[in-house]
Amino acid sequence: MTEKTPAPAASPAPSQRKTEPAAAPPPAFGPGRVAGATLIVLALVGVALLLIELTRFFMLVFAAIVLGAIFDAIASWLCARTRVARGIALALSVAGIVAIFAGAFMLFGSQLAREVDTIREQIPSALQGLEAFLNRYGLGAQVRDLAAVGSDDVSRIVQQAGGYALAAGSGIADFVLVLVAAIFLASDPATYRRGLLLMLPARAEETGSLALSDAGRGLKGWMMGQAVSSLVVAALTWAGLAALGVPAAGGLGLIAGLLDIIPMVGPIIAGIPAVLLAFTVSPMTALWTLLLFLAIQQLQGNFLQPMIQKQAVDVPPAVLLFAVVAAGILFGFLGVLLAAPLTVVVYVLVQRIYVKTLLGKDIKIAGKD
Repeated sequence: MTEKTPAPAASPAPSQRKTEPAAAPPPAFGPGRVAGATLIVLALVGVALLLIELTRFFMLVFAAIVLGAIFDAIASWLCARTRVARGIALALSVAGIVAIFAGAFMLFGSQLAREVDTIREQIPSALQGLEAFLNRYGLGAQVRDLAAVGSDDVSRIVQQAGGYALAAGSGIADFVLVLVAAIFLASDPATYRRGLLLMLPARAEETGSLALSDAGRGLKGWMMGQAVSSLVVAALTWAGLAALGVPAAGGLGLIAGLLDIIPMVGPIIAGIPAVLLAFTVSPMTALWTLLLFLAIQQLQGNFLQPMIQKQAVDVPPAVLLFAVVAAGILFGFLGVLLAAPLTVVVYVLVQRIYVKTLLGKDIKIAGKD
């Protein structure tokens, strides 16, 4: 008998096969992802805090860039006019700027010393004259309250004299740092420009190069126009106050010229001590002094400021005013002092990078008609 081989068992139908369960997706918020997100947030917060702490450093760097642009502009002009070597022209430009600063400091210091005596001797009579003038309109009490507040402020300033001395020493150290850095920047600006462009992506290098060129032209144009504006404001203020017989006219004119660098706010700050000292002469002289500063302010706003904008870039006046306020809040006095050139640079970069490159709209090139 032959044995029958059992037939192979039929394979189960596809519908009857057991399907293995698919692997479960990783949890969306697992411990690893939560830890990674926490580290990223902490890193961003740390970088933000570091940038906030370094705001003064960044402003000093920008001040060095502005001063370096001044040195570079003067050196380039000397090279074009006299055909001297670049190093000699740069040395002459640095020596000239340092001499101007030193001369202004010596003149301002000596004039300030005389003004301190003038203010100490004549401000009480000025307040009395102002009070008598306002008593006619029933406002004498407000002046007395203001004088009391002023006395408290003077006492507080005297008590904090040591702190102000330390701040002045720090300011001198910052000035030396900015001066040395500006010399290095002006000695070989192409190297620093090339290094900055190397940090940009390849597709952004052309736009970055054009933006830097626009910013450089805008800064140089602003400096040329601002120098003329400051000189005109100082001369007109000096001559006007001297003609009115206001004490310390030369020092007040110098203060007005130096504060002209602060848009909108500088002339107002310069006019306050001038009007107050004018009350030592007569209330009418104070009124004429106020009108003088208003006239100079109109000249500066309607003639000198447009000249600066034509040389640099047409920044709307409201933008300049808000920029001064914002820079003062963020960076203190140094921010107020550098508000105008900082606004010019930011305005030019926004035009080139955002308006021209991203939006594709036509812009007015800085420093060109």
